[in-house]
Amino acid sequence: MSYAHETRRRRTFAIISHPDAGKTTLTEKLLLFSGAIQIAGSVKARKASRHATSDWMEIEKQRGISVASSVMQMLYRDHVVNLLDTPGHKDFSEDTYRVLTAVDSALMVIDAANGVEAQTRRLIEVCRQRDTPIITFVNKMDREVRDPLDILDEVERELGMPCVPMTWPVGQGKGFGGIVNLRTQAMTVFESGSERRPQDFETVPLTDPASLKARFGHDWDTAMESMELATGASPAFDREAFLAGKQTPVFFGSGVNNFGVMEVLDALVDLAPSPGPRKSSLLVNRQPVEKTVLPDDEGFAGVVFKVQANMDANHRDRIAFVRVASGKYTPGMKLKVQRTAKELRPTSVVTFMSQRREAVDEAYAGDIIGFTTHGGVQLGDTITDGANLQFTGLPFFAPELFMTVILKNPLRTKQLQTGLDQLGEEGAIQVFKPEIGGPMLLGAVGQLQFEVVQHRLKSEYDCDVRLEGCQYTGARWITADTPAELREFTNAYPQRLALDAAGTLAYLCTSPYDVRLAQERFPKIHFHPLREHAGLALGSAG
Repeated sequence: MSYAHETRRRRTFAIISHPDAGKTTLTEKLLLFSGAIQIAGSVKARKASRHATSDWMEIEKQRGISVASSVMQMLYRDHVVNLLDTPGHKDFSEDTYRVLTAVDSALMVIDAANGVEAQTRRLIEVCRQRDTPIITFVNKMDREVRDPLDILDEVERELGMPCVPMTWPVGQGKGFGGIVNLRTQAMTVFESGSERRPQDFETVPLTDPASLKARFGHDWDTAMESMELATGASPAFDREAFLAGKQTPVFFGSGVNNFGVMEVLDALVDLAPSPGPRKSSLLVNRQPVEKTVLPDDEGFAGVVFKVQANMDANHRDRIAFVRVASGKYTPGMKLKVQRTAKELRPTSVVTFMSQRREAVDEAYAGDIIGFTTHGGVQLGDTITDGANLQFTGLPFFAPELFMTVILKNPLRTKQLQTGLDQLGEEGAIQVFKPEIGGPMLLGAVGQLQFEVVQHRLKSEYDCDVRLEGCQYTGARWITADTPAELREFTNAYPQRLALDAAGTLAYLCTSPYDVRLAQERFPKIHFHPLREHAGLALGSAG
């Protein structure tokens, strides 16, 4: 039984960018053009009756930003496209990093006025580490923007790889005339308006340059000159180099005006990779042995890269988002969570169209499916129909900010415990339970995470909490070569130890020197700034 035909139809990608580059708007337009939604929401209009399809949480609607990644599936040109919209805000970068482990390519959105911004750099770094192929979309060409050659130059510098222009802009701002498509050798003429469809734009073949010059004058000449410079300086598009993360195809347009978006959608189908092999480890005589899982393998295997509590306020359910790595999912399959060796019995299994969920009839490698459960599943868990695999590579970063949780009403202790357990398992925040007792500690990468968790504890668990500062400024997960060494260390620092949501031991620091001193005193203890999944700390010591 081969699933090759189905897996080759799959495209699974994440949209990444700095906040306000127009990522969520572009997501909407891709959904609109594939026919997945009928009407695009306005992301900015917070009081608008239509909110962006991908921003479903109350706090997102209030602030007009994405704080949780969302998953959408659409059919386009006989391909199944799984799109993951990620939070652009740096305080939620952990969620984005984890999403990047579940995709085969990334679509990077750049604001043409601002170029490559800080948050984009961090995300590029993660893509580079994983050799994730990147397609670049330069957005907002209908505004006053930087010269396209400048932007390409900056993208090349920041990405550390050559850009290959696939479309080229004619004019900008009020004088934006459209884009030249280098693949089809035609110019699509720009007209403003958010209701236009691809077929509504006029297309003029480049075989008639005189009429284009007469129409666009100086802007046409300038565009042709800079396009020649850009294409002369760039290598030809090489799909193998793109798939290896060694070059990026670049598109220009205006997401809000539906312009240049169709070209990106076509590129995702034509150029982006279908699901590839994934690394895992297999336990043989209790020893991990590396195993490569192929998308066409018969056995079902998937990895949980996101857990979301309370997506449906009426049902108090939790959804484990699973990236299928191999085989085929069918309803009623017997599945096992490898970490606990327990059977997984979801109440329902769904695919996503943002808030709309549909029951899954079948899913193949590359698809993202949601298992609705009432607990028992954590980030990084491997789910299979039999094989004892464990996928690796889902990162947890040591938090840099800490707060103590003080419950305003002591009678809500049980609800607080449930809320913190669930939000900790979900990865919305890191929860640490001090070994010596006392209030729970929350660890975050960014300040906004605290605000969101405080908001969610109140609205979803009816827990009013106060968050107070504490002396901790960092944490390191700890492992030791022998149990005796670990015991000696824990006896020496009982005040400094806490367990995280996965039950992994962490050492809490009050200054950067803490770790150095503890390391000098206990050279056989390993301090990890990163852990990859439950009970397993990886990364360089210190």
